[in-house]
Amino acid sequence: MTTSIVAELVLRTAERHGVPGPVAQELLTGSRPCLHLVPWQDLTLAQREEARPAARTGGLPDLPDGVDWPDGREPLVLTVDCAALPRKALDIELPSDGSLLFFTEIEYEPESSVVLHVPAGVRTTERSARYELDGELEQVRVYQPGVLYPVPGLTVMPDWRDAPAATAFLDGGADRDDILDNFEDAVRDAAAGGASYGVSVQLGGFSSPWQSAPDEGDLVLLAQMHGQSIDRDVYTQTLIVGTRKDIAARRYEALQFEQQV
Repeated sequence: MTTSIVAELVLRTAERHGVPGPVAQELLTGSRPCLHLVPWQDLTLAQREEARPAARTGGLPDLPDGVDWPDGREPLVLTVDCAALPRKALDIELPSDGSLLFFTEIEYEPESSVVLHVPAGVRTTERSARYELDGELEQVRVYQPGVLYPVPGLTVMPDWRDAPAATAFLDGGADRDDILDNFEDAVRDAAAGGASYGVSVQLGGFSSPWQSAPDEGDLVLLAQMHGQSIDRDVYTQTLIVGTRKDIAARRYEALQFEQQV
């Protein structure tokens, strides 16, 4: 979505919820775009007509010759087809082609986590989940593959209500906090075009953590994954952050992974 379309969406939603224009502008100033990666059933009927797969959960990794599973043997939880992502949908720089592979543990605190970029056109081979360790045959955890579709969305910084117009609005009545809650939810729902994104994978934008936010200071969110988006029985949240400079330069070894429960 272009800046003008987002601004129109926010202002139109504010009018419906009785939120003054200056307050809506403060939300807009404190917002960042994101991409929700959702399964087919969470798309609206209209979105399904033009839907194009952009990611896969679980499965086995396709890796270039000479590249094996990362040393920690963490499961492959997400593979993103970079070329299938909507162009200019994010304010962080991801590769324009190839695949991003996310290896991490979602059921327990990960000991090691890795993001790999496999460029387009490189010959790859699917790696086996089985390997030998100290003479014993072991197997990496493999999650059931699932196809995900990209939905542009909007996120809002947690403290946007501390801005002057929002603060003055909140001081005007006891119900004003609920009004802004409903307004913010409506903006995010409208930006996602009605798709269900509550339990999903999110690329970019502000995090919506269960505990303290890891995307502070120079750190921005690369990806946020709910365990249930990978395995319906896993109730965790994995947040992956790094600096804009490291993400743009594909220095993924500098990323930080955090699991919240």
